[in-house]
Amino acid sequence: MASNGIRGVPKWEKITRLLLCIFGLFLSFYALHVEISRESDPEYRAMCDLGDSVSCSKVFTSRWGRGFGLVELFVAKDSALNQPNSVLGIIFYTLQLALGQSVSTRSTFLLVWFSWVSVAGSLYLACVLAFVLGDLCIVCISTYMVNLLLLYTNLKRRTGMEPLKEKTG
Repeated sequence: MASNGIRGVPKWEKITRLLLCIFGLFLSFYALHVEISRESDPEYRAMCDLGDSVSCSKVFTSRWGRGFGLVELFVAKDSALNQPNSVLGIIFYTLQLALGQSVSTRSTFLLVWFSWVSVAGSLYLACVLAFVLGDLCIVCISTYMVNLLLLYTNLKRRTGMEPLKEKTG
């Protein structure tokens, strides 16, 4: 792996990861803000609510806005385990930032694995968005794009780590 950055991480990757994770964190905190505001005031109108079929707050406060709509099948709707998807996003982007600081095969494996999980979750939620809710959520779609770009970034890291594994293997 080209060592244009600190500890062998290319500068482009550090910058890309930082920007994507900051944007992902921004989107996640905004989604959480919208959900909390909407729950406390049903008349709250988010900036991303552009119409009946383009409504982020409608999506965030739907069944699928918490635990991917799946957790409540196993625990109570108000269980601490049934967190808003935005909280899961905050955890994911924080982990991506933290793990991205380490140059090891284990951290690279975890970065790629978590990214595949996030992309699978994004595909699932995109299908729910399109076919179940019939809505267009700008924040959601932006999050899906960030997740896909992080997957690409992590796959590039894994490819860059392969020569290092051959040297030590």
